[in-house]
Amino acid sequence: PHDIIALGVVQVPEGRLLFPDMTVYEHIELGAARARTDGLTFAQRVEWVHDLFPILLERRDQKAGTMSGGQQQMLAIARGLMANPRCLMLDEPSLGLAPIMVDLLEDTIRSLNETGMTVLLVEQRVDLALRLAKRGYVLETGKVVLEDAAASLLNDPRVKTAYLGI
Repeated sequence: PHDIIALGVVQVPEGRLLFPDMTVYEHIELGAARARTDGLTFAQRVEWVHDLFPILLERRDQKAGTMSGGQQQMLAIARGLMANPRCLMLDEPSLGLAPIMVDLLEDTIRSLNETGMTVLLVEQRVDLALRLAKRGYVLETGKVVLEDAAASLLNDPRVKTAYLGI
């Protein structure tokens, strides 16, 4: 795992996997423990994640286990970003989130991608995934059944019927 992180690949797992008794700031520090050394300093990365998720600065001393699901997802992503990734893998980031938090998540992922960071998104909300992606892959029982430009998949009648309920 350390070699993978050194290459700049970081995963934010499904279910967040936070330590409930650790504070927000302790999670931020943990994310930086194996960070790539090129790029931003620790202080600059902290400022960057606080710019992305201002609530984390307000809650820096709060234990992760007492936060809402949306706040926990922000913290999980921030922890991943502290490793200074080139490629951020997000596994089901919208799972269990309120619609307003999904909108914030979408804006954040788009913003990260615009910085040049590669974002590999695994997401069951097909509409969300295809709005964010340049390219999409539709899997069924672990096998790729469709692949195309995201915009093409979003307009594909098979995808609309099977995954978007249209």
